[in-house]
Amino acid sequence: MRDLSFCRQQFPSLTRRGENGKPLVFLDGPGGSQVPYAVINAISEYYQHHNANTHGRFITSRESDRIVDKARLDMKAFLGAPTEGTISFGQNTTTLNFLLAQALGASFRPGDEVIVTDLDHDSNISPWLSLTERGIVVRHAPITDDATLDLDAFKNLLSEKTRLVALGWASNAVGTVNPLSTIREWTRQVGSLMLVDAVHWAPHGPIDVGDLKPDFLLCSAYKFFGPHIGILYAAPGLLDTLPTLRVRPQAPTGPEKIETGTLNHAALAGVSAALQFIGSLDGDNQATYSGQLHQAMESIYAYEHSLLGLLYEGLSHMSPISLYGPAVNQSRRAPTISFTVADMPSDRVAEALGQQGILVWDGDFYAMTLVDRLGLRDKGGLVRLGLAPYTTADEIHRTLDAIGALGVRRRG
Repeated sequence: MRDLSFCRQQFPSLTRRGENGKPLVFLDGPGGSQVPYAVINAISEYYQHHNANTHGRFITSRESDRIVDKARLDMKAFLGAPTEGTISFGQNTTTLNFLLAQALGASFRPGDEVIVTDLDHDSNISPWLSLTERGIVVRHAPITDDATLDLDAFKNLLSEKTRLVALGWASNAVGTVNPLSTIREWTRQVGSLMLVDAVHWAPHGPIDVGDLKPDFLLCSAYKFFGPHIGILYAAPGLLDTLPTLRVRPQAPTGPEKIETGTLNHAALAGVSAALQFIGSLDGDNQATYSGQLHQAMESIYAYEHSLLGLLYEGLSHMSPISLYGPAVNQSRRAPTISFTVADMPSDRVAEALGQQGILVWDGDFYAMTLVDRLGLRDKGGLVRLGLAPYTTADEIHRTLDAIGALGVRRRG
């Protein structure tokens, strides 16, 4: 395992100190990662030297064209897409998913079915629920007690009526990684489309759409060190068949077909810079760019998982703490730990940790159905900690000490 904490010097925000004078511990990454100098500089450099709309017959416009094209190619490499013309951009993942739902829904008929899961972020549930007014039936795949999908129940939901399965790669609330290859085989057996929300997985492990072959995959650059922008992979030619919302001059084919209005060119420069930063964590200059990115994401996974084991082990020996999600020793798991403290609402836990300069989230994180299924709504949901390549073992120990200071005790 390669220690990636050397990258901390590239993040200006990590020099911040809290009200107690101690350095802040950024465990809030599931809500958005911190941003390295390279991304900040790329966005600033665009506005200083290239700011223009696209498709003009002058130098700054042509430079903007190249920045957009480069961002598409860089994301193609990051996602392992086998062909060009498959990467679209939007305001955010939620907006792109609603646009997809509108377009797909126009081709569905009353009685057709969409399957979503009780594990998912609501941005991959509400867009499909909006189709029920057209007579589309939305079915919910349930979860088990350890916050993993009930695969037997899931498979039984599939039928010749299933037109789409929409599910996450990893749970943003509890870190569960879903068996996508298995579910993809099931969707092929019934002739269903498959959409994957990879927002929470993309910062933490490699993605290869050429291997998985989803019909659609979504992610967000602000989760992997970039700016706020949504990204859509669509299988070759698939967008061309959909009646997307667009102005008449807009290209009638993918990837532009689903891109409403002018893109955020400065943000796209930041996307490319974020991916270049990730690639730099690999250290293998002989590999292809796609190979560098893939290996870098494997390195990120290994490093974060080592810290995750340290955090999980520490919390599992504390009482009265309850941990949620699958055990850390599973083969794949996102580096996200969620817990509750008995007799202490989650907002109070997060507030107390925040006063110690430890930045964590509380609530349902838009995984509303999951929190309800776990019976934690009245308790204020979960306390969530997320790891990143800039997290250190010292920060994990400091966090465990701060949680211990809340009045919890070690078991045994």
